[in-house]
Amino acid sequence: MTPADLAEVSAVEAVAYEFPWTRGNFEDALRNGYLGLCMRDVQGVLIGYCVLMPVVDEMHLLNLCVAPASQGRGVGLALLQEAVRVTRTEKLFSMLLEVRPSNQRAVRLYERFGFVAIGRRRNYYPAAQRKREDAIVMRLTFPQETSHVAA
Repeated sequence: MTPADLAEVSAVEAVAYEFPWTRGNFEDALRNGYLGLCMRDVQGVLIGYCVLMPVVDEMHLLNLCVAPASQGRGVGLALLQEAVRVTRTEKLFSMLLEVRPSNQRAVRLYERFGFVAIGRRRNYYPAAQRKREDAIVMRLTFPQETSHVAA
């Protein structure tokens, strides 16, 4: 993801979420060195993206979005696989994320991928009727490669 992608990213975000990130949120993420990944179809149309923030020894998945017209086609899984590949390339050993309990499709994707719920953030997300919604905190831990030195 580069600044040139942000008009499309913001447009997808606006139709995919009731409480979308703003273009400014994406600009700040890129300016602060976070990693943005974009997925495009064969015609070059943006079908999904994610934003990753490296923190000490783990990666925080801040945003993963699939364009509504492309949902249910494996795009989210492919983005998640790429996010994990990037995380491993950065030599980080876990990935952390927050997800709305009401977003059962995303919760199921993360659980199938191996993420485990490790906590809850109370009143984390804005919500229309309830005013706020909790977040489920999930983590995926990768096996650490160790080197064995002969004694």
